[in-house]
Amino acid sequence: MQTPTTAQFCTAIEVLTKLGERLNSNAEHSAMQLSESSAGAHHAGHIEVSAIEQTSRIEAATAQLKSWRDEMLEQRRQCVSHHV
Repeated sequence: MQTPTTAQFCTAIEVLTKLGERLNSNAEHSAMQLSESSAGAHHAGHIEVSAIEQTSRIEAATAQLKSWRDEMLEQRRQCVSHHV
């Protein structure tokens, strides 16, 4: 398997960030539509908890991608400084 480029890392980070934003937006929209009754409020709460769990996993994956991207950039800097 080929090592991803920094551009690919940046794209993946951006996509995951947008996905997290979309999940939160959809959860808010669903919660607003369902909270009219007690059953709806309960279901809306479940949707919110699910969105929080999913965005937490997305944030963890994004942090790992950023770490790998930063490591790759540092390795490239070191390689360039050794060649100069």
